[in-house]
Amino acid sequence: MELSVEAGAARKGRASAPFWLTPAAYWMPVHYPTSAWWTHGPFAAWMIDVLRPSVVVELGTHFGYSCFAFAEASKRLGLTTTINALDTWQGDDHAGFYGEDVLDYVDGISRAEYADSVRLIRGRFDESRPLFADASVDLLHIDGRHGYDDALADFSEWRSTVREGGVVLFHDIAEKGNGFGVWRLWDEIATPGRSFAFSHGHGLGVLSMGEPSAPALRALFEADAPTAERIRSDFARLGEVAARQAWLLTLPRELDQVRAEVRARSAHEEQQAVELKAQRDHIDAMTASTSWRVTAPLRSLGAWRRRS
Repeated sequence: MELSVEAGAARKGRASAPFWLTPAAYWMPVHYPTSAWWTHGPFAAWMIDVLRPSVVVELGTHFGYSCFAFAEASKRLGLTTTINALDTWQGDDHAGFYGEDVLDYVDGISRAEYADSVRLIRGRFDESRPLFADASVDLLHIDGRHGYDDALADFSEWRSTVREGGVVLFHDIAEKGNGFGVWRLWDEIATPGRSFAFSHGHGLGVLSMGEPSAPALRALFEADAPTAERIRSDFARLGEVAARQAWLLTLPRELDQVRAEVRARSAHEEQQAVELKAQRDHIDAMTASTSWRVTAPLRSLGAWRRRS
């Protein structure tokens, strides 16, 4: 199935693009903080374009890459979307534990560029659940703790917030080691005709809550096997472009870190050289002293006694 969403293309005599290759699918994110979500940036823009959500909820934000990807696409499309980013900003055994600098970074970007759309909510997911009415969310992104029980608890508690025809995204459905269990939950809930799975970027599951409301989403969920493979291939390719962009943008920072480490190591080695020279100078001064020469016979006598 290839449903075109570029209405004017055929009228202008051009071949219409497949429904998944909208202009938004080629948009690259603006911010590239450290993230396992880098390669899903283009799909995030496509999803915002076809779903046109008013309310997005993200369970697990960390450095904010996916949050900023949603916010940037909404901004470019001129939507009045609120992206609610929920996190403890303390970390866990999968993401690692960290300090206040991570929240400071996310808050700084949000205030500077997405003050009208991004709302940061700090705390446990279950504590924040009462803030959202049932059927009030258009797009729910679940990317918190990745054990089976944790993912199941998040989905069970938050699924009722998603309206009929809304979408739930599950990250890390392709990860099966290191205690990850989202794949198992995905196997249990993925429904033919209402779900789609990507394997790149640690895996991303797309689930419609009820009948899909957008034509492009229906086409995504109903795609036959060859079309589904083309969709996966195209978004994996676009995702690699985003990942390379992220690498290029973070390279100067990494080089600065390497340079700092080299300077620190060089300074340490110079300090060691200074200390070694001071020790040698002290030994030279001591052996050249009058007292050292006067006591030489005593040291020789001591050595002779030890040998005896």
